Amino acid sequence: MANNAVDSTGFSEAKKQEATGKKLRLAFIGTGGIAGTHIASFTKWSDVEIVGLCDIIPERMYRYLEKTNCTKDQCFTDYKKMLKAVKPDAVSVCTPNGVHAPAAIAASQAGAHVITEKPMAMTPKECQAMIDAAKKAGRKLVIGFQYRYHPNTLFLKAAADKGAFGDIMFARVQALRRQGIPNWGVFGQKKLQGGGPCIDIGVHVLEMTHFVMGSPRPVAAMGNTWTYAGNKPSKLKCTWPGWDHKTYTVEDLAIGQIRFANGALLHLEASFVAHIKEDVWNFQLMGTKGGATWDPPQLFRNDNDYMTNVQPAWVGNGTGFATLFDEKLRNFVDHCLHNAPTPAPAEHGLMVQKMLDGIYRSAATGGKEVKID
Repeated sequence: MANNAVDSTGFSEAKKQEATGKKLRLAFIGTGGIAGTHIASFTKWSDVEIVGLCDIIPERMYRYLEKTNCTKDQCFTDYKKMLKAVKPDAVSVCTPNGVHAPAAIAASQAGAHVITEKPMAMTPKECQAMIDAAKKAGRKLVIGFQYRYHPNTLFLKAAADKGAFGDIMFARVQALRRQGIPNWGVFGQKKLQGGGPCIDIGVHVLEMTHFVMGSPRPVAAMGNTWTYAGNKPSKLKCTWPGWDHKTYTVEDLAIGQIRFANGALLHLEASFVAHIKEDVWNFQLMGTKGGATWDPPQLFRNDNDYMTNVQPAWVGNGTGFATLFDEKLRNFVDHCLHNAPTPAPAEHGLMVQKMLDGIYRSAATGGKEVKID
């Protein structure tokens, strides 16, 4: 990014360099695969210093020693001991979902700002406890919703904010893999993840759709889930073969519907194993004045007495995974050091969690509508 370029936070590189000279002392809780993406971003910036690493498996920390300039003395297997020893300004929580809440709460109580990977936690109750801890400590809490920084999302958000859609009545959200059961990590273990594709990949498209819609308050949910492939042995030739079917306790397919306080409806489809032609990662909006799709980013309106389809000539180059992480993590740094606004506050994470939780609770009843408080 050039020195006069402005990123999604509204802070130019020049402004960052000319800022107060503050440096964010950052520590990691969890150094699995996603932490590598965080580290790749944070180590690009001179106003970030990585001061501690924590993981229950030491070897996972040690592989990042050279990259982070940390020593083994700065590596811990107990995050409470790490927080006490290194006293970081901020913490990046990159653990399995089941550890998000206790790790984030401990970090807030230790006086650190927190960014936690998605989903925010396992349950809305955990999310609220995280928010309460951060507020009590006077610290910031941000959720890692990188698709809010995607150029397609920002294009549609700008259109929505200017009234291009009128009142949004309906959204269709799709995060579907033809065959994509993760064969690493603990993605198939409900006790550690909270669920399968609904909470793992559905959350991405759900949160960016909700963001574009203006983050309306969810009031009810209904849905169902099915497991029909992941818990069975398979010799299927695919990108990620050989998943652990013996420990697989999550859904393969989740279908849900969310009702909002403003009357709008959202339909969600999420699957690791959808028998479809190809993967789908998209959402569609229908409003009183217009509609849209995310991929490709298009607006559908009636203008000058004609039906029009509007597609931008250019929305930006920042569509890659690493670029989106750069954007969200740079925003977190500026949010902590310079109080820049964040598009992914904890309160939004709580609403998204309530929607996910509502779908799972409804599925447990066989698909009956459940209230969201």
